[in-house]
Amino acid sequence: MNIVFMGTPDFAVPSLRMLLDEGYHVVAVVTQPDRPQGRKRVLKPTPVKEVAAEYGIPVLQPQRLRSPEAVAELAAYKPDLIVTAAYGQILPKAVLDMPANGCVNVHGSLLPKYRGGAPIQRCIIGGESETGVTLMYMAEGLDTGDMISRVKVAIADEDTSGTLFDKLSIAGAALLKEQMPRLIAGRVQAEVQDEQQATYAPNLKREDEKIDWSRATRDIYNQIRGLVPFSGAFCFWNGEVFKVWASRKSDAASKDAAPGTVLQLTEQGIEVKTGDASLWLTRIQPSGKKQMEAGEFVRGNTMAPGTVLE
Repeated sequence: MNIVFMGTPDFAVPSLRMLLDEGYHVVAVVTQPDRPQGRKRVLKPTPVKEVAAEYGIPVLQPQRLRSPEAVAELAAYKPDLIVTAAYGQILPKAVLDMPANGCVNVHGSLLPKYRGGAPIQRCIIGGESETGVTLMYMAEGLDTGDMISRVKVAIADEDTSGTLFDKLSIAGAALLKEQMPRLIAGRVQAEVQDEQQATYAPNLKREDEKIDWSRATRDIYNQIRGLVPFSGAFCFWNGEVFKVWASRKSDAASKDAAPGTVLQLTEQGIEVKTGDASLWLTRIQPSGKKQMEAGEFVRGNTMAPGTVLE
């Protein structure tokens, strides 16, 4: 069976490696175009492209998968099954209809909850204690296809989006491995999603990263860890962006101060008043600086108790 794999970030790598290591006939890999990174803007291949090169698999990197040229190039590989994992482009109908055994997707949530492009970040920001991976047939709607199988994964209180990405990528590869024999044999009994249970996880925007100190401590804590290690949450200090990369919930009773007020600065961090209590900032990044432990920042800067982080 000819298999085409579509994926881009680290999340997709364990699924691709599983297919290759188990001896499945992956005839081509489709991934996003190389992007410039760093100050020198050097083109960097995607993690999936690097794995494909390691195994000598042909790589396709169309700017737009729905272009006639990209569809024709993909059709030349005569795929019987297309497997996707965080590819990053919507598959057009011409591609969805191409393989006889369909297109299946490794999606990082327990569908029908958290459909969309940021399910892992959104479930942490939303304070979920459990998520998982759904292997599903792809359809024209946004993550609306029939579900082949699901596996649950617990979210630890200290998990960030980064650690949860790792857990779910491994769980997704294991789920795909378990279901591949059924997919090839055509013995899948897929389940239709319950539309009334559907929720959405759109890609994050700048406003999702901004801290509102009037919210509850738990909500801000979840927001911060849900944005690590990608964009980070931020507020403003002296009119400049002040990013927060790690925090710790406070057990102390709420103090009489406006939300956003710095209550104290110690080697353990910066305690900031929230809507219901306070939050310790333990890893921060002032504008124009690198990330640093809050204790290091406290020793060398002018922030003082009573400062208001906007």
